[in-house]
Amino acid sequence: MSPQGVVFLLYFAVVFLLGLLALRRTSDESDYWIAGGQLGWLLGGATLAATHTSAGSFVGTVGVVHTVGWSFGWLLLSIPLAYWFTVAVLAPRFTRVRELTLPAFLEARYGSKGVRGMGAVIILVATVVYIQAQIVAGGLVANTVFGISPRTGMIAFALVMVAYTVVGGMLAVVYTDFLQMLVMLVGTALAVPLTLRHFRGPADFVARVQEANPLAFEWGAMPGTMLFGMGLAFLLGSVSTPEKLIRLYAMKDMKAIRRGVMLAVAFIVGVNFSLFFVALASRSLYPTLPSGDLAMPVMAASVLPPVVGGILLAAITAAMMSTVDSLLVVAGSALSQDLYQGLVHPEASLERRLMVNRLGIGVVGVAPLLLILAGVGEGTLVQFIVLLFSALMAGSFFVPVVFGVYWRRANRQGAMAAMVGGATATFLWKALGPATIDPVVPGIITSSVLMVVVSLATPPTPAEHVDPYFPGGS
Repeated sequence: MSPQGVVFLLYFAVVFLLGLLALRRTSDESDYWIAGGQLGWLLGGATLAATHTSAGSFVGTVGVVHTVGWSFGWLLLSIPLAYWFTVAVLAPRFTRVRELTLPAFLEARYGSKGVRGMGAVIILVATVVYIQAQIVAGGLVANTVFGISPRTGMIAFALVMVAYTVVGGMLAVVYTDFLQMLVMLVGTALAVPLTLRHFRGPADFVARVQEANPLAFEWGAMPGTMLFGMGLAFLLGSVSTPEKLIRLYAMKDMKAIRRGVMLAVAFIVGVNFSLFFVALASRSLYPTLPSGDLAMPVMAASVLPPVVGGILLAAITAAMMSTVDSLLVVAGSALSQDLYQGLVHPEASLERRLMVNRLGIGVVGVAPLLLILAGVGEGTLVQFIVLLFSALMAGSFFVPVVFGVYWRRANRQGAMAAMVGGATATFLWKALGPATIDPVVPGIITSSVLMVVVSLATPPTPAEHVDPYFPGGS
């Protein structure tokens, strides 16, 4: 077996052990969905950082920079802005009442099971699309490491992900996210100096990259409107995606949230800068790849020493796993907690609820794999699938969440209109609108207008649902 294969098998063995450890520590639904709400800053920040850093970073970002150059780096500015907003504006009010899911927050704030159900449906649909991108990237890595077909790799990747997430829930995700953050950090730290060995110094690096792509170091190589829209999608999506919002409930207090977010921002920015360098180097060393998404797997397998390449490939896999397992928990909770228990069988026993919880994660994990095997969604760069997910989450949830904790007059009719209208506008613009304007722009505008107009035209929400989220409330 190759050194890369050995590194992978050791990595997966540790992941499964962490899943079994989490199973032993999971005693109720709070443990399963939000890790008991007692995470400190280190584990909380690690799981936030690992969740943010997905195949969109290690495969998608590298693929886009390989294709168009450094100008994609403007989007890094959205990361500290997004997390500043989360800590300084959103978290102090959002965490005043701790729920198990984002749709549960929507029901508590707006006093409506219908709003909760709609939120759950949007999460399920969007998550299936997003997980598809991660599974596709997993198949590319498995093909590089083990020489198996990409489809076989996708099946194996999906089954591993579903297995340990079903077993341990959020605790398994948190433990494995900490490991995955360390693997990503080591992989990228080793990749940069070892990639530089293939050049005669910084000047040679710049010259050879520019020879392969004359626009590689031009900050204006991508249209400004496109970059602005992408940045807005990442900014608002980072604030409103359910897998990140639920981590605010998982951390024990605002002190842990602030420190954890600082750790996450430092990690995300540092790793992305390292990946930009590897991506530019890949354009010089492999200028004619059939897809930019192949750049990172090819670099890890062909340019780096075998053991280091194995670590970097494990880091790519860690990025995908740390995001998919978080999405599985969020989407599984939407199916079991918000739809089944919230609307169908509220009086189910704890044992039955935990069984449905695990079944929900399994269903959500298998659905995107079946779509891929049926040929749905093939041929799209990973990063653009990630962008669509971020735009959809922003269009659907940013306004109901932020207006919900800052505008007392926001009500259930406004929230429902904002979610449905924002999601619809995002999808329609993606299908019919010009590509130079990201779908998040019409999505967030539509959502905001509908929230204000519909809320003012309909009765206010009863005070018992509103007061807990405002200073001086009950």
